Amino acid sequence: MAKKTVITQVQDVEVNESVIEFPQNRTFLTEQLTYDEPSKPEIVRNLKSEDDVFEHYKPKVDVEFQNSEGASKKETLSFKTLADFGVKGLTAQSAFLQELDIQKEEYQKIIKQMKSNKQLRQAISDLETKQALLNTILALLKELEASK
Repeated sequence: MAKKTVITQVQDVEVNESVIEFPQNRTFLTEQLTYDEPSKPEIVRNLKSEDDVFEHYKPKVDVEFQNSEGASKKETLSFKTLADFGVKGLTAQSAFLQELDIQKEEYQKIIKQMKSNKQLRQAISDLETKQALLNTILALLKELEASK
């Protein structure tokens, strides 16, 4: 397990004008954003914003997703802004994650329907009615697959 050090004491040190004091109520995180190791250390000047940093380094990562059947799908995710690290940013650039998001939304609709529809709740509470409903749904699925 990697050890992390947190410095909690701030010392007053005189600095010249080119160094900006980092506010105490902020978190500063640095991390390698790509798998590519630099061939030699380099000093990069004139990177004045997050956009400049992303444009210079062009971070990306190869990801392997696995679906419910166990099949894997490889995708490359690129990062152009900090928002690309969030759920929406990752989902926007991944076909696999978009499919999962659609499934999630459909499941949420079903759950909402189950919670709000008394007739449906009563139908699935009785074993015989539940089986009849399931058979009807399966017949509809076969019909839809046959029409493709």
